[in-house]
Amino acid sequence: MLIKKRSHWCLIASGMVSLVLFMTLLYSGSSGGGLRRFSSSLRHDYQLMGRPLYKLDLGWPKNPEIFTGEVFCVAVNQDAAVVYVAQRGANVPKVLVFTTEGEFLMSWNTTTLEMPHGMFLADASSKDPTIWITDVGGGPYGHSIKQYSPSGKLLQVLGTPGKAGSGLDPLQFDQPAEIFVHESGEMYIVDGDGGMNNRLIKLSKDQKVLWMHAEKGQGLAQFYIPHSVSVDSAQRVWVADRGNKRIQVFNSITGDWLGTWGSCFTEDAPYSVRLTPDKKYFVVVQLNTNQITLLDAPPVGLIGQCKVASVIQLAEDVKPHLVDLDLKAGALYVAEIGAQQAQKFTPFSLGGSLL
Repeated sequence: MLIKKRSHWCLIASGMVSLVLFMTLLYSGSSGGGLRRFSSSLRHDYQLMGRPLYKLDLGWPKNPEIFTGEVFCVAVNQDAAVVYVAQRGANVPKVLVFTTEGEFLMSWNTTTLEMPHGMFLADASSKDPTIWITDVGGGPYGHSIKQYSPSGKLLQVLGTPGKAGSGLDPLQFDQPAEIFVHESGEMYIVDGDGGMNNRLIKLSKDQKVLWMHAEKGQGLAQFYIPHSVSVDSAQRVWVADRGNKRIQVFNSITGDWLGTWGSCFTEDAPYSVRLTPDKKYFVVVQLNTNQITLLDAPPVGLIGQCKVASVIQLAEDVKPHLVDLDLKAGALYVAEIGAQQAQKFTPFSLGGSLL
């Protein structure tokens, strides 16, 4: 009888230890190198590693069934509290428009978009904001960059639609990946997403070439599939050089090469590069490892080497592609090709903002 009781209590104690170990693994390390796991379904399953900086907003959007194609890019107008999401697929609306609270507003029934790849919201604070979209399609509207009104009216086109670039004409694109429009009106374009061109181009407000790097390769200021571009307030241009698994940095005025980050991308390449509103972190997604990585932003005058601050590990086959941030609320929006959705992450901070 004593042996049976002792065996019974040993079993209970063993179970309690296992439970404690499991809970410790699940919730440990909120300020260090620990991991937190959250899940409501496979599409929303994710883990936090390092400092927890963002959490998933499970209520955005309110009607996720509206996503009907592969979601490639997203853009936020923080002044109008509107989010634009571009998707691909046969017989699907190419752009969906939501509020930042998750209400569906409208879709663009445009025939001028074939395969949207990158998206940028320009002049958000003006009365006439516009949305720039890169199109990598191979049909009559592809290989170009288009400017639209908030309702989806085509305003202008950069490049020659339907004609892939030869590498000779700066404005003849070949699968342009992304555009960044500075508040000055100057444009930064990465061209292209696997085509003949491997270029970083800076255009003036009136669309004249100011400087350009156009060599394919692994050397300094050379590219292999430049995929995303962003400009910070310290006159630095950050380019996700996807094929070379690195981020390259340039002076925005002169185009001079400033440095390279590569040590954080040994497993997978950077697909996006965007700065958080507080200018503390760069948001980089890695499609093949299904990760959203936040890197510490370096101080002015220093590039150094990349340092991981936090990682959001998404579920397998979610395939995050490009991101954008709400510059007022600090929310992060992620376009996900595999999961065929966009997701919203809000900051872990007082007042719900990283500002």
